[in-house]
Amino acid sequence: MKNSRYVVAWSVICAMAVVFCTGSPAQAQTVLKLSEIHPKGYPTELADEEFARLVELYTKGGIKVDVFPGGQISGDEKVVIEQVKIGAIAIARVSSGALGSFNAQLNVFALPFLFDSKDHMWAFLNGDAGQKMLADLAPSGFIGLCWYDGGARSFYANYPLTKFEDLKGKKYRVMPNPLLPKVVEAMGASAVPMAAGQVFSAIQTGVIDGAENNAPSLISFNHYQVAKWYLLDEHLRLPEVLFMSKIVWDKLGKEQQAAIRKAAVETVAFQRQKWDAYEIEALQQVKGGGVTVTPVTDFTPYKNAVKQLVADESPKYAETIKSIDAVRPKK
Repeated sequence: MKNSRYVVAWSVICAMAVVFCTGSPAQAQTVLKLSEIHPKGYPTELADEEFARLVELYTKGGIKVDVFPGGQISGDEKVVIEQVKIGAIAIARVSSGALGSFNAQLNVFALPFLFDSKDHMWAFLNGDAGQKMLADLAPSGFIGLCWYDGGARSFYANYPLTKFEDLKGKKYRVMPNPLLPKVVEAMGASAVPMAAGQVFSAIQTGVIDGAENNAPSLISFNHYQVAKWYLLDEHLRLPEVLFMSKIVWDKLGKEQQAAIRKAAVETVAFQRQKWDAYEIEALQQVKGGGVTVTPVTDFTPYKNAVKQLVADESPKYAETIKSIDAVRPKK
């Protein structure tokens, strides 16, 4: 056991050495790994590539970001976050839902029906309170760089799912997060925490009955092939986070840090544009793949089901919710 700990520690040291020791002294270049679970061409992956381009541009070649899409490093965001925390991976793009297990303030996004719309969410994320949440990742060992759009999450299943009552008694995958299982269970289903990369086979084999996610993810993970019913209840809007290891960050110069922040901020509008276009395209692809898509017109039973949960959990995030309410569009 003692020797195995030495092997793990040495592996981490070697991984970090690869990050910082590339090129000859005359052509020193810092190479940073960026982990992305979605495949090439997905909106967040395209934003990662744009970020990499801008970082190299703004550091005049001093830093090169290598993007590893499609879960090449790991298809489990929890594992990726752990690796970023210890500095074995420099940068990652993950869901705020996954990062909430490492920084409790982000769990506020797991409260159902927190935002009225996409515009409402972005009014908060772009404001002082949203930017402070990124800055407040530092005590957890991360440097928050920017938010990306993750769309609205809805339920999909391998059985006829067209109304609220159809959720009762079924098993649904959720990402590992302290609050998300409670949301699913409040709606009458059983929650099964699971990495995204395991969902396809779990639905296919009947280990779970379905999952909840956005339409682009149904395409990127091919879940639409095994889950033919999609109920658009849009119970969650979980923003994505581009973030960096504080261990790696602290080894960079001030100008390099400023260049990375500048590059990240400039990718936000790029990612949002790509997301908006792909979200429409993905929903059409899902329908074209034989999935029955049912929009929800009456959200009353969904909101009533989670009303007590929201009341119980909201005090933990009182200041953040106050800021979210402050930018809520007037009806």
